[in-house]
Amino acid sequence: MHIKERALLIAENKKQTRYILLGLMLAILMAAMDNTIVTTAMGTIVGDLGGMEQFVWVTSAYMVTVMAGTPIFGKLSDMYGRKRFFLFGIIMFLLGSVLCGFAGSMVELSLFRAIQGIGGGALMPIAFTIIYDIFPVEQRGKMTGLMGAVFGTSSIFGPLLGALITDALSWHFVFYINIPIGLVSLLLIITYYKESVTHERQRIDWGGAFTLVGAVVCLMFALELGGDKYAWNSAAILGLLGGFLVLFIIFLFVEARAGEPIISFAMFKNRLFATSCLLALLYGSVFIVATVYIPIFVQGVFGGSATNSGVVLMPMMIGSVASSMLGGLLASRMSYRAVMLLSAICFVSGIFALGTLSIDISRLMLTAYSILTGFGVGFSFSVLSMAAIHHFDMRHRGAATSTNSFLRSLGMTLGITIFGIAQRNLLSGRMAEAFVGSDLAGAAFGNAQEALSPERRAQIPPEVLKNITEALAASIAHTFMWALIPAACAVLVVFFMPKDRMLGKATDVIPSQD
Repeated sequence: MHIKERALLIAENKKQTRYILLGLMLAILMAAMDNTIVTTAMGTIVGDLGGMEQFVWVTSAYMVTVMAGTPIFGKLSDMYGRKRFFLFGIIMFLLGSVLCGFAGSMVELSLFRAIQGIGGGALMPIAFTIIYDIFPVEQRGKMTGLMGAVFGTSSIFGPLLGALITDALSWHFVFYINIPIGLVSLLLIITYYKESVTHERQRIDWGGAFTLVGAVVCLMFALELGGDKYAWNSAAILGLLGGFLVLFIIFLFVEARAGEPIISFAMFKNRLFATSCLLALLYGSVFIVATVYIPIFVQGVFGGSATNSGVVLMPMMIGSVASSMLGGLLASRMSYRAVMLLSAICFVSGIFALGTLSIDISRLMLTAYSILTGFGVGFSFSVLSMAAIHHFDMRHRGAATSTNSFLRSLGMTLGITIFGIAQRNLLSGRMAEAFVGSDLAGAAFGNAQEALSPERRAQIPPEVLKNITEALAASIAHTFMWALIPAACAVLVVFFMPKDRMLGKATDVIPSQD
């Protein structure tokens, strides 16, 4: 009887763990997919609500609160427990989603997106940290790989799903789709996640939190508005950049003296943690370029709707899911450095291949390049998060995971902004060269955006369309070549990683051989 009871107890614990994992996966899916799914619907949203000059705030408001909240909630979860802040994140995300669906203006939508971002900043880091808390070492690689696969899938699948929902229903349902997903996740975590860890009460570093938020806000808005709404040397942009510099210096000063800092600089003394965070920053800055510009290339060069162009990201998604799960398994058999070296080689090769894009490329070759790129980046979704927490106990895992997530988000924001400016300038130059001394490109056809609309594309004379597509393809290809710089830097950083790796038992640690 005793043996039967023990067997039933083990089976019940496994069942509870599966339900907790499902709840975490749904939360990751919801938070990671939200920004990409909204981006696809933005054209329709602007057409409905107006405010063309304000739509940038919709994305910025969400990214600012996510980036600022990620390290803060990670630290708070170390201090007061994971469950309460994870549930808070789900509730805030759902509240923001409902409000976004009812938004009547671009200003309202931006404010409600900021509420969503508060929730997203809590969900991402804490979900991965809970995985490390509830699973033993021998299972963490597999589970982290699974979570990384969900993250990669949602990031790539979001644009396609957003286009489908917008076309079939309306842009409001881009936000409403979060409600059933979030409610199921909320119910599963409330019911099955029984947090038993005793957390020590610590002092909250409010000075670091406020200066970090202020610095991120200034930097984000300066990058979003500079060169577009305002000139880079305008008083507004210089003021924002100056505000970022001042607040960031104050943040460094405060964190160096805080007893329990939001971002502990002492963590960066650990080489594995420091290199993992730097790789997250570099990978994020390059990967976002691929997810944004491959669909634009397909839509502008091959033609078709936004929905059809989103399908081309499916091979990249498959590659990233496969390597994310593979990376989680390999991390228990090889050093983190060995796995990330394989990742970096594939990633750089994929980005270099995308840098050779032209109007003559076949869909088959583009698919192959996308798979290679996705396969390369997928390892980072699982391996870097495991490497970041490798040397830290449960009291510091939340801060370690959230700092890694924060730097990946920062990399994505910097990458899409910097390389977006590069692509825009490259396209303008190519268009000017293509139509110099020609009257073919009148007001109706001189904009490459015309080639992205199937209806307007059909009205463009063939010789004009050829010039436009060649200019668009060249600008995107050269942008990928510029993206090789941070990708190559990632290869160099990998060589500085120590040779630590996990073994099958919680007490087993292979020390660095460096």
